[in-house]
Amino acid sequence: MESVSTEQVAAFRRFNRCFTRRIGALNDRCLGQDRPLGKARLLFEVAESDGGAGVSLRELRSRLGLDAGYLSRMTRTLERQGLVRLSVHPEDNRLRTVRLTPAGRVEVTEQNRRADALAAGVLEGLGADQRERLTEAMATTRRLLRLAAITVEHVDGHAPDARACLDAYADDLDVRFPEGFDRSDLVGPDEVSGDAGAFLVAYEEGRPVGCGALRRLEPGVGEIKHVWVHPDARRLGLARRLLDALERAAVDRDMTVLRLDTHAALTEAQAMYRSSGYREIPACSDHVYGSHRFEKRLG
Repeated sequence: MESVSTEQVAAFRRFNRCFTRRIGALNDRCLGQDRPLGKARLLFEVAESDGGAGVSLRELRSRLGLDAGYLSRMTRTLERQGLVRLSVHPEDNRLRTVRLTPAGRVEVTEQNRRADALAAGVLEGLGADQRERLTEAMATTRRLLRLAAITVEHVDGHAPDARACLDAYADDLDVRFPEGFDRSDLVGPDEVSGDAGAFLVAYEEGRPVGCGALRRLEPGVGEIKHVWVHPDARRLGLARRLLDALERAAVDRDMTVLRLDTHAALTEAQAMYRSSGYREIPACSDHVYGSHRFEKRLG
């Protein structure tokens, strides 16, 4: 993987300084209300997640990337101000949940009104074409920042996250394949663990959102299996990132040739493999889901 240049780092920091100043992140009264951005954002997240039973502090900590102690102090402050109510989770007394009070809902409603007005004020300074370009650029930025924050980790093939991803993969294909999907086609844990292969799981905010497997077919030859991305994380470029990581894992295991097959219904997967340097070879007649087979020689 190519290293990040100093120019790219500087550009990122310039954008960050410009954006945080423009939206008022440096003020201790976010959007003119009597609280800083951190507490205002926490109220917003509680409002977004509160389906009536409240949202757990554990979920908020994971989503916002906050230290447990810092989140607890902010939540206590908001509770003293009458904006949220803390309680024990009805199904797990180890968890604390937080929900908005009526006063908290009023504040969040006003917060959203002011945020909309701020955004509109920024966009009013641009022409219609410029607004469209900025909107598209922000969508691209958000997509790439999400991808950058996702981590890809090696896990044991027996790990719960590995099996959960394979279950989700099987459920997905059972819907997409006209003939359904037989779970006996999934790789076994021992095939993708240790010297036999590798299993990768992609995590976003601690939640598994993708996977991919590598197993050894013979000395120097490996096979890629079960590259899958959760529907919520698709169109980010994560499948390509998983594929790249599997190729690096193959090189680490002295594999010089990789093979894989895919179903005729998975046209997007076929396009990705072709654009990643895989060439089509005769398909294996004994694999019912492998109507297209590919091979790539690794440098």
